[in-house]
Amino acid sequence: MSHCEDSRYTDVGWYNHTGVPARDDEQRRDEQAEQQAPSPRGPVLPPPPPVDYGVFMQGLVQAMQTQAHTQAALQAQLEAQERADVWWSSLLRTRFEDGAVDVVWDAFVRLFRAKFVPEHIQDKMEQEFLSLT
Repeated sequence: MSHCEDSRYTDVGWYNHTGVPARDDEQRRDEQAEQQAPSPRGPVLPPPPPVDYGVFMQGLVQAMQTQAHTQAALQAQLEAQERADVWWSSLLRTRFEDGAVDVVWDAFVRLFRAKFVPEHIQDKMEQEFLSLT
């Protein structure tokens, strides 16, 4: 026989050295290993609550809409900054001789507001400021 000395083969299958079918012996070893496995440390946590998929989907849609609004606001800010950069570069070349003439802050503010802040908004800001005092 070419198999291990402590195992025997009969017409019904493999047996171990104690005469118990090998399959039962493997099952018993698995059960012992499960019993010897260390128990989890700490308290056993309850299962998570069931998910309300309607609420979940509403939250997901809201997050996507928020991202879209944020992205649109950032895009608008970038475009406004680019327009302001182009305007300022042009102004430096035409009015201030490529920076050879100093720009007084008050002049810059006046030019900037005239270009980018509508007059009715300037008036509203002035009224709000005056109401603070």
